[in-house]
Amino acid sequence: MTEDEAVEQLKMLARSRAFGRPVGSDRLIAAALDALVADVDTPALPVLAGLGRREEPEASELFDQVMEELGFVFEPPADETAARWELAYWLAEQIADGSLDPATGADMIWTEAASELRYPPELEPIVSCAVALDDWNEDWSTPREEITSDVIRAVHELLRNRASAPSH
Repeated sequence: MTEDEAVEQLKMLARSRAFGRPVGSDRLIAAALDALVADVDTPALPVLAGLGRREEPEASELFDQVMEELGFVFEPPADETAARWELAYWLAEQIADGSLDPATGADMIWTEAASELRYPPELEPIVSCAVALDDWNEDWSTPREEITSDVIRAVHELLRNRASAPSH
């Protein structure tokens, strides 16, 4: 893992936490250890990476300190609608760059963003794919891979249209 990849992993965990997704202390400590091995340098990083099982309750606060030391503090929008749109776009970006499985990401967009936003038309193609993947079985004539490819196309379309979309 490169230094940039390690920092990106830390940022991903920070965003996940900011969006209210559960991130266990073990993942924070493991990411810190990866970053330390990749030569990321902040004062709190070795402390976080070196936490033992009994010290895991300290991981969250130390992780926040590491992120501050890296200059990355992410706050989702205070407005709930804007925050759900930001979550949808963030998940779409992860699907598009290959860091999030398309089926998992489509399901997350469906359940954590689209449903809360009352199923806006911009997210409908992704939700349709998520529903299809949720219901899919081997007897279907449409291969699972084809639906997964449809997810990837749909997130690329969503991201392309993001700049021209009305403010959410």
